[in-house]
Amino acid sequence: MRQQSPLPTGPARRRRRRSGRRGEALAFYGFVSPWLIGTAVLTVFPVGYAFYLSFTAWDGIAPFKPWVGLDNYREVLTSADTLTSLGRTLLLVAIIVPTTIVGSLLLALLLNEKVRGRTVFRTLIYIPAIVPPVAAALIWKVAFDQNSGGVNRFLHIFGVNALMWLTGSRAFIVLIVVLLWGIGAGLIINLAALQTVPAEQLEACRLDGGGPFTAFRHVTLPVISPVLLFQTVLVTITTLQTFVPALLLSPISGGVANVYTNIPNANRVYMVDVYSQFFSYSRYGYGSAMLTVFFLVIVALTVLIFKVAGRSVFYAVDPNAAKEG
Repeated sequence: MRQQSPLPTGPARRRRRRSGRRGEALAFYGFVSPWLIGTAVLTVFPVGYAFYLSFTAWDGIAPFKPWVGLDNYREVLTSADTLTSLGRTLLLVAIIVPTTIVGSLLLALLLNEKVRGRTVFRTLIYIPAIVPPVAAALIWKVAFDQNSGGVNRFLHIFGVNALMWLTGSRAFIVLIVVLLWGIGAGLIINLAALQTVPAEQLEACRLDGGGPFTAFRHVTLPVISPVLLFQTVLVTITTLQTFVPALLLSPISGGVANVYTNIPNANRVYMVDVYSQFFSYSRYGYGSAMLTVFFLVIVALTVLIFKVAGRSVFYAVDPNAAKEG
């Protein structure tokens, strides 16, 4: 009769267990190593290098990088032009974010009803969201052209003379239109959120005598509140980083270095100002300091949104209870 091998003793069992855990750890780090390497090379190093440059007066060409300490940061916080561009960007956020959130939610509520042709309407509203930003900006630039644009042709029907939309203060209106054109992305997200609203809760609200507004206020809105919070943060960050539309809506002539001079003052948002510091004035140190300050502004606004709006968010499972468990 064949004898069975004896079971490993306590020390041998612990060694085998440690060896198994070590193998699992090596396998895990082997699988995530491409992501770790990519993050270190493409994110950590560039951000760290830009932070280092923010303390220098480098012009982007000379090998020597003069150390200026906190001078760049002092200039960022006291420069009238920089603070004006930051204020203009925050104004853009104050217009785009609530309009996008409320508009996409209202459209989602309308298209969530069982009406004929709603699939066609959903597709038509979502199509602009998949158009590349460069193409979208150029399309609206042609539409608002003073001489041959469709907008002025339409206004001419009502006796309105051709307006210069791409220059002066009206350029800011065109920028808002371009940014709001992709509202269909939020529509799709809200439509998906509305599908998660329990039908039995809506029915119970109706049986209790609640109307459509009551059902929306006490049933629908709490259920989709996490999605609305996510959209608020996402749209805020995206709007703060507005750059391509503001650049392409302006006439481009004289080379890359002179693009900034052609942009109307109304569209000189913060990222456009950063672009000008790098490529028009070759102030790489100052531009890096502007980006560092802007990063802190984005983080502060994100934390503020979570602190203020996060109190009204309803979670089916309490995150704090999940952590304690």
